[in-house]
Amino acid sequence: MTVEEVEKSVAKLAPDQLKKLRAWYEKFDSDTWDEQIEEDILAKKLDSLAEAAIVDHKAGETKKYVSTTKMHKGSGVKQ
Repeated sequence: MTVEEVEKSVAKLAPDQLKKLRAWYEKFDSDTWDEQIEEDILAKKLDSLAEAAIVDHKAGETKKYVSTTKMHKGSGVKQ
């Protein structure tokens, strides 16, 4: 199946089915990302980045992160 065929099929979905597809894809994408990060950690691909960040932090070259994104209280959903 091609991407174009999937796009055409998705365009034909009823709203409730599209909602289910979105939820499924969000989980699928998140799980895939998590698996890739885990593989990279196990393969030590991120070690040099972590070490550089620790060196920078110890040298006082980091700053506190302040989010500028407003969230609905307790929901985890961006406004």
